Amino acid sequence: MRRIEVSDLNAWFGSLQALRGVNMVAEPQAVTAVIGPSGCGKSTFIRCLNRMHEEIRGTRVSGKVLFDGQDIYAPDVDPVAIRRRIGMVFQRPNPFPTMSVLDNAVAGLKLSGRLSRWELVERGQRALEAAGLWDEVKDRLDEPGAKLSGGQQQRLCIARALAVEPEVLLMDEPASALDPASTLRIEELIEELKSEYTVVIVTHNMQQAARVADWTMFMLFGEVVEYGPTRKIFTTPDDQRTEDYVTGRFG
Repeated sequence: MRRIEVSDLNAWFGSLQALRGVNMVAEPQAVTAVIGPSGCGKSTFIRCLNRMHEEIRGTRVSGKVLFDGQDIYAPDVDPVAIRRRIGMVFQRPNPFPTMSVLDNAVAGLKLSGRLSRWELVERGQRALEAAGLWDEVKDRLDEPGAKLSGGQQQRLCIARALAVEPEVLLMDEPASALDPASTLRIEELIEELKSEYTVVIVTHNMQQAARVADWTMFMLFGEVVEYGPTRKIFTTPDDQRTEDYVTGRFG
């Protein structure tokens, strides 16, 4: 379980600066929520934590992101290795439509080409169990992953991220496309996962941040307005802009 330390992080899309001097720490065995209005830089920030931002043409990053004390943007660091250790779950469930449930769960593992079919099945089951999905799909492992419900598909994508045994899990609006029951299950799962992972979640849902996060970071116009324990952010924030946002006065 590793901490992520972000120091003076800046990010650009071409000439447009999306992040400005971001500083924060994501603690192990804790959930950190990133909140703020649309366009404030939340998704850009979380993509910088595992070097996915640079996959977009014309982007660049400056500053430091230390993971286990190592700068992930150092010249000798392999971004693919970083993405194995810092997994990502996206806003909309994106199972591979032609793959079975089991093959979806182990898709990342197959890229290594070093595991036997038996080992893949075993790791796939462990990942599905960790994602709280095994009991619902154990008799449907050969069915296409796209046949599952929306909430199940999202947990399948979480299983896929967990199968490669990351140390950090990044989640970009993981429940925004789900119904209330599925959202609750994802939130329960996040609570379970934090005992073994460092979790960073982007969310528009203030109630969700208050429910699941130990730490909360409020962003505005690419900058961090306030970062601290969730209870403090939602009850006695230091900045008036934070209070205005969490109470619904703007955003």
